[in-house]
Amino acid sequence: MDTATYEIGANDLLYVDVWRHEEFTKGHRVRPDGKISLPLAGEFQAAILADVAGRRGTLDGRIQALDPSMRMAGPALTVEVRAGDNLMIHAAMALAKPGDVIVVDGKGDRTCALMGAIMMNQCKVLGLAGVVLDAAVRDSEELRELGFPVFSVGTNPNGPTKFVPGRINHPISAGGISIAPGDLIVADADGVVVIEREKAAAMLPLAAKKLADETVRIEQIQRREALRPAWLDGALRAAGVIKDGEKF
Repeated sequence: MDTATYEIGANDLLYVDVWRHEEFTKGHRVRPDGKISLPLAGEFQAAILADVAGRRGTLDGRIQALDPSMRMAGPALTVEVRAGDNLMIHAAMALAKPGDVIVVDGKGDRTCALMGAIMMNQCKVLGLAGVVLDAAVRDSEELRELGFPVFSVGTNPNGPTKFVPGRINHPISAGGISIAPGDLIVADADGVVVIEREKAAAMLPLAAKKLADETVRIEQIQRREALRPAWLDGALRAAGVIKDGEKF
């Protein structure tokens, strides 16, 4: 573990743990596999990616978009903070690059907001893809008008402190899911899904096939064709609802 220092006051030094990895690039950042097309990843619903990833990796449903129209896709820039303190989020924003998604382990705290209109405007101007917080935000009306993708556990008008150390680009837990630096984050009105960086490239072709299959299935339903799923009898038989040779 390496330690970096950031001077934050005339008499105060903040010590920041920065998790080192051989694939880290300058600035302590990890990006997904170079084969991944982030714009392509953003074309898929979070639900599609969650399904092809084995129906796992989704953050708890309490973390929701501030507005249902908000969606994002990008590599995770992870931040761990003490509940109610946002100092390390400011530090992460200073390291962030366009396209990053800042993901904050805020311990699920809703007693105060960790970010508001000023910080979100800064994130938008920096070209970030969005922000996910296992914590609260404020200035919600302004943030909806801003249109910058924000996912949080709720809102609170109370503001945070800015003096507790934490971690940047270290593995975190947010919404009940382990998230590593550089993991692919895709989020929309349904919620947030995390795809491990090492697996993300392989998931996109599977997502494209599933989307195509579901599109065909919906078209069949709308034409009143194949209204009975072809797999239903087999699933009922496997569950013991009907016997071998029986039809439902």
